[in-house]
Amino acid sequence: MARGKLPIFERTAADGRLLGYQVRIRKPGFPSISKQFDRKADAEKFAIATLRDIDAGAWVDRREVDRTTLRDAFERYLAEISPSKKHPDDDRHKATRWLESTLADVAVGRIRATDIAMYRDQRIAAGKSGNTVRLELALISHLFSVGRKEWGWPVANPVADVRSPKLARGRERRLNPGEEEKLLAAASQQSRSPWLAPAIKLALATAMRRGEITALMWDNVDIGRCTAYLPETKNGTARTVPLSLKAVTVLKALPRATSGRVFPIEGNGLSHAFTDACRRAGIEGLHFHDLRHEATSRLFEDGFAIQEVAAITGHQTLQMLKRYTHLRAEDLAKKMR
Repeated sequence: MARGKLPIFERTAADGRLLGYQVRIRKPGFPSISKQFDRKADAEKFAIATLRDIDAGAWVDRREVDRTTLRDAFERYLAEISPSKKHPDDDRHKATRWLESTLADVAVGRIRATDIAMYRDQRIAAGKSGNTVRLELALISHLFSVGRKEWGWPVANPVADVRSPKLARGRERRLNPGEEEKLLAAASQQSRSPWLAPAIKLALATAMRRGEITALMWDNVDIGRCTAYLPETKNGTARTVPLSLKAVTVLKALPRATSGRVFPIEGNGLSHAFTDACRRAGIEGLHFHDLRHEATSRLFEDGFAIQEVAAITGHQTLQMLKRYTHLRAEDLAKKMR
């Protein structure tokens, strides 16, 4: 039965026991609103606030965000949004981290900035890099942006009020004397991947990224003109890479795969093989991407101008180029009088 002027009804069992209270609001031009409460005071508070907001034109329908969990939201995001991205599997990998957290089964309308900050701190405490956590925060931030703009979520983006994790300084790892020889020996003689050693040599000869190397197609390689065309790169623009004599020699020695790919190996597989080779060679703290650092620095040491290096490596600004360039002080000293 109704209680006063408020649309509150008692919920009773067949034997007459009171089970709680139900608010039922029906207003022309608005969807039917129904919600159950254990306490009458809570039902009254909800009914009063909802009716006030409806009369003031401030009511928003939160039912979807209050019943859609973060897990549900990510499933929709991965199905509708991620496929249009360049690397949809990256989204799935980052989303897995969120779905393993305590927030996975929390309604998106109840996730607050404090929850996001706690997730950030837990990931950092678990030893994850600042950049890894930053990318995970960027994904859920985009999820909430899409939710607001395209799915009608009446919620603010909780990531907007959370500080980004502190990023580590750019890596400065270069090959030490003797490491290139040991690395190539381990890659050539002991690696199960026949593509590892030539991929290392090509990276050092061209400063190409791992993804650019593994995506390179024979149709885009012109041995006669000593060029390799990259239709897609990390920064979203195409680039033609000049091939040195060393690079051409590496490519000429490679067998032709039926897939048309110069290196028929996935990026993660190449990285795993590289890590194994470093372990066998007794080399510590070296990543495949450090070869790009090494190659870029060698170009400067060989006397190439900044514009020339940028044309080879694809860096779009001097600041970006400086992050990958670490000249040895002893080599610079030789040029000083």
